Amino acid sequence: MESPHASITTPRSGWALRGLLLIALVFAVREARPLLAPVLIAVLLTLALAPAVRWLRRRGVPEMLGALVVVVALMGSTVPLAMSLARPAAAWWEAAPTTAAQLLDQMDKLRAAIPGMRPQRAGRAVLASPDPLREKLASEGFALTGVVLTRSIAFAVSVTATVILLYFLLASEHWVLRRIVEAVPRRRTRALLLGGLRTAQRETAHWLAMVGVVNSTVGLIMGLALWMLGLPNPTLWGVLTAVFCFVPYIGPMALAAMLLLAGVSAFDTAPQILAPVLVFAVIHGVEANLFTPLVIGRRLVLSPVAVFLSVMFWGWLWGIPGALIAVPVLIALRSVSRRVRGLRLLRCFLEGDHRGAPPSLRMLLRRPAAAGSRASRNRYT
Repeated sequence: MESPHASITTPRSGWALRGLLLIALVFAVREARPLLAPVLIAVLLTLALAPAVRWLRRRGVPEMLGALVVVVALMGSTVPLAMSLARPAAAWWEAAPTTAAQLLDQMDKLRAAIPGMRPQRAGRAVLASPDPLREKLASEGFALTGVVLTRSIAFAVSVTATVILLYFLLASEHWVLRRIVEAVPRRRTRALLLGGLRTAQRETAHWLAMVGVVNSTVGLIMGLALWMLGLPNPTLWGVLTAVFCFVPYIGPMALAAMLLLAGVSAFDTAPQILAPVLVFAVIHGVEANLFTPLVIGRRLVLSPVAVFLSVMFWGWLWGIPGALIAVPVLIALRSVSRRVRGLRLLRCFLEGDHRGAPPSLRMLLRRPAAAGSRASRNRYT
């Protein structure tokens, strides 16, 4: 005999199980980063580069050869640049402990200049207290180098897997789409699925291309500006600017901190130390408030809250690779939410508001009734 409380406890237990399943899935995805990160990055690159393969196919180039041409062109434009920057990056990494020590000295001088934070003196001798940060830098330098080497090897393996998977996805993109569409029984669902995939592909490719052009321009201007300021390795900093600007909010903040360290290691006076950070703040402010909205347009503008939460979530989940793919994943998700009725609420939170002044509370209270009346009329007509 069925319990009379079954109808009450079943929905609650169902929601609890779904919540636990979602939490377990998030942590499983986090632990599976070495496997899933190359797959997701390759899928996003496939969305962006598949139009080039289709363009070659329409001109008689087979997909296998067209995919090879696109992948070789991509590697040919990135590998030489990465190799040319390897030596400056290694030199900067070797000087990082000295830079950190110089920054600590500058902080000690600043602390000594503030009356309430001056170190206590006994006669002429300063009562020296151990600095935890200095001790940590001295004791963990070797361990940090080992971690960097391990991460470098893992990064090389991940990049190799991503490139190989990207080639196979580009070479079989038409076949994969055909199999996905054929697996859907309803014709309307097929059309919605194919339309959603094409929209996600088009918007992701457009965003990556436009943001890539803008960030490359910003990196070039930043490199020239740092060269004029006399900062060592301006090419390295220009490339880092272009890469870090792909991560909204968090990327520019991290780059500003790195520029501060570079200024401390290269210069002596306070204006020279702060000049790289101030130049980057001006260039990034002009880019973020003028050129990016003008180039990208309103069609691809997302909610700032959704972008920030996506960067935080994917950065926590997969680190730097997750932060880099946070916005493209958000764009693809919004494209899917436009085609699925059950995701309309998610679409409202993902899309930016460009309607001018927000509606009044009275208008917001009237809208559900109007929507309900229209739904009821459509149901019975």
